[in-house]
Amino acid sequence: MTPTDDHLADLARALGHPARLRILRLLMASPGCIGGDIVDAVGLAQSTVSEHLRILKSAGLIRGEISGPRVCYALNPPALAALTDFIASLTAPEGACCIPEPKAHHEPF
Repeated sequence: MTPTDDHLADLARALGHPARLRILRLLMASPGCIGGDIVDAVGLAQSTVSEHLRILKSAGLIRGEISGPRVCYALNPPALAALTDFIASLTAPEGACCIPEPKAHHEPF
């Protein structure tokens, strides 16, 4: 199934904030990270981190499971497959004629 442009844009938007990237890196380094630990590690207010987690979860990039009074979060790597495939496809075709050569930058004398 080919992902829609809307789906790809949702994934890209979810990745479009430095705090969300920090959260993803934290979850990559610490699988099963607990919500409170994320707040401490990211250094933002609980409500701000909760909103970032909601956005990541809504995009499908992470999963959250209730474990007693806490929520455990984990990465959902297959969710990135569509975006990864799309980005990988953005290469210039071999022999493309319309790609301008970079201009050399000359400093004035």
